[in-house]
Amino acid sequence: MSVPRASSTILEVVVPYSRASMVQLLRGKVPTNFASQETSDDLSLLAYNRALKLAMTGIPVLGIGFVGALASVPSKRGDHRCYVSARTSERMWRYHVVLSKGIRDRKEEDTLSSQFLIKGIANACKVSMESVREFCDDEVIEESEESYDEDQQLEQLLSGQICMKVYSFEKGIHVPKSGRRLILSGSFNPLHKGHRKLLEVASSICKDGFPCFEIPAINADKPPLTLKQIKDRVEQFDAVGKTVIITNQPYFYKKAEIFPDSTFIIGADTAARLINVKSSEGVGIELDLCP
Repeated sequence: MSVPRASSTILEVVVPYSRASMVQLLRGKVPTNFASQETSDDLSLLAYNRALKLAMTGIPVLGIGFVGALASVPSKRGDHRCYVSARTSERMWRYHVVLSKGIRDRKEEDTLSSQFLIKGIANACKVSMESVREFCDDEVIEESEESYDEDQQLEQLLSGQICMKVYSFEKGIHVPKSGRRLILSGSFNPLHKGHRKLLEVASSICKDGFPCFEIPAINADKPPLTLKQIKDRVEQFDAVGKTVIITNQPYFYKKAEIFPDSTFIIGADTAARLINVKSSEGVGIELDLCP
């Protein structure tokens, strides 16, 4: 954080230091063991989902989780250990380190364990890093990597583990001017010229936003889309070189939570559904309508 322009890569840092803070961050889940690989994995998944919401559309993001039980006063009865998890769209890296007790003070253990946090970031970003040294022969270092194919990512989306999956089919290198999104939501079964024209006109009005389409895989009135249905609809956007985001949120007030500071583009049919009680879920809505 002391490096200039760190804000161009670091989106957010949260330190749930107390028990109550950790439970709140985990949305009420009380870990069986706070210093465990499971808790580290949960934190990395939360961080990954948070990064998806905060980052510019199409920019690869990474969520890091770190938990540890290090030297303390009074001395801990269990192992001095730490866990690191690094989550991207396609992979999870895991690190588990058990340190010998009594040979380092707290600051030294903090420094050593933090190197694995940096290593997790480096590996996920495909940046080479020297091996972490200063370990004794009897200390335990475990590393593993798990990959997720497209079907597994979509299954995680449908189950609520991840909040969105972004498919970027823009031609050439496209750098959004801001994190603001212009979103046209729909089933797009099929995608037609009217949809593309609607988003094109909206983009000409809101010039600083990044235009993209959004398909909710879970519908308020129908069964969830199958993996095949999702992939078939995504192919349409590949053919026209447009970005589409798959989410699991059928309601606009929930879409607004995962797409902060965004503008939603809607047609007449969607405007009518927003006024419908079931679609709005009792939320007050004010619409500006033009003929």
